[in-house]
Amino acid sequence: MKYSFHEAAEKEFFTAIEYYEECQLELGLNFSDEIFAVIERICNYPHIGTKIDSKTRRCLTNRFPYGVLFRVVDNHIRIMAIMHLNRKPDYWKNR
Repeated sequence: MKYSFHEAAEKEFFTAIEYYEECQLELGLNFSDEIFAVIERICNYPHIGTKIDSKTRRCLTNRFPYGVLFRVVDNHIRIMAIMHLNRKPDYWKNR
């Protein structure tokens, strides 16, 4: 199944990569690998994760405190947010 990022989710993703890379060399790359592993799981099993609302699900990363929020629309995965789990939980809902 194909996927795409909401513009704001893509920005969140790159901002988090930059943050982790500043914390430790290659940690940003490890974060990126973890997010893409989650996206691959979502593409293979689009009904995994916790249902957030009638259209949106959340799949957690293993190593970082992040969740990938996504929707399945016409056999396409739309990544709505790369959400830090300890910050404003509903900030993404206007997307």
